[in-house]
Amino acid sequence: MKPRVMSLVLFTCMVGLIIAPNNVSYLNSVLSLIAVALGAGAAGTLNMWYESDLDALMTRTCLRPIPTGQVTKNQALFFGISLSIGSISLLYYSSNLMSASLLLLTICFYFFIYTVWLKRRTPQNIVIGGAAGALPPVIGWTIATGSLTIEPFILFLIIFLWTPSHFWALSIYKSNDYKKAKIPMLPIIYGIEKTKKNIFIYSLLMLPTISAPYFINFLSKIYFYPALALTIYYIYLCGTLLKVKKNKEINTLARRIFLYSIFYLFIIFLLILSDHFFMRLYG
Repeated sequence: MKPRVMSLVLFTCMVGLIIAPNNVSYLNSVLSLIAVALGAGAAGTLNMWYESDLDALMTRTCLRPIPTGQVTKNQALFFGISLSIGSISLLYYSSNLMSASLLLLTICFYFFIYTVWLKRRTPQNIVIGGAAGALPPVIGWTIATGSLTIEPFILFLIIFLWTPSHFWALSIYKSNDYKKAKIPMLPIIYGIEKTKKNIFIYSLLMLPTISAPYFINFLSKIYFYPALALTIYYIYLCGTLLKVKKNKEINTLARRIFLYSIFYLFIIFLLILSDHFFMRLYG
């Protein structure tokens, strides 16, 4: 069920739920978040069912349950479908049709669009497929409100535009894995230099995106200044990667960017949450 991925999905969904203007009962909130966690697990399970042949070839994924024989492909498929149906049904029961529909869209987009269609065909797989990972805070918002406004769209954009630089950094220092599995990641098709340029461009796009909540008066300076500092440092790291030429240094810095990007996204959403609580108490 990819619990590490699920934890970030659950956290961003929870932030969307908490900062939304409407209050939701504790029971419905818990049930809804459980449903989203199960939905994320369902998407991860179906992804590993479909890609078990590729997982067996890559050092990063060769110890997953299907390649090691702990789970059969049929068991994984049954489990993934059951989790999908159960999570969507639970979310419909605990919240509303819009949230359940968005969870269904997320699972289907991640599996059919990203895993089945894009991943083995185009180096833009991460860019387009990133939409699935960007939907959880939107789901959280609709759990509380049952509607869509500009605020959850900005939360979506933050994750959507963060995803390419995050995964392309991983694909640089794990390029041998992707080459072995014949996955057309950007470094394999267009080379390391073009990948570095794209990472830098997407890091620059984070600057207006993380600034948007402040300039539309959705969040305050409590969020804005720390988020701005974190983003400037992220851009600095990606800009440094652009200048580095030695393979060993490139791989080391790419790994550093990948790890920092996880910390970065978590702190950005933690700042959003902190700003909300502060303004609620003292604003």
